[in-house]
Amino acid sequence: MTKLNKNQTFVISHADDGKFEGAGLRPFFEYRKLGIHTATEGAYDAHVIRAVPGMESPGAWHTHDLDFQMVYVLKGWVVFEYEGEGEHLLRAGSSVLQPPGIRHREVRHSDDLELLEIVSPADFATHDAEPPG
Repeated sequence: MTKLNKNQTFVISHADDGKFEGAGLRPFFEYRKLGIHTATEGAYDAHVIRAVPGMESPGAWHTHDLDFQMVYVLKGWVVFEYEGEGEHLLRAGSSVLQPPGIRHREVRHSDDLELLEIVSPADFATHDAEPPG
């Protein structure tokens, strides 16, 4: 049996109990917290993100100070652009591991976009960045 990190507690999150909130990194997205931040004392976070219908991304380049960032698309589609990797269309069932510090931007998305994002640590800084060139 695998030994769990002592800094973790048991948590379950159900979709019908959760609510989406606008408080998050991007105003064109809403976020549903899954309880991971508290259960891991901030070592990790996971949340479902959905698009706010009718709102578009300004396509701003940025970076994050974190150790791990993974995105899995649950519904709809999104186009991300990554420094040195170009634009990529992710649709339901697609995932991406974004290496620490990679310059990237969200270019556009469907109004029905929903994705799961997992990060470590839970709290991290985001910095505006110049476009690659």
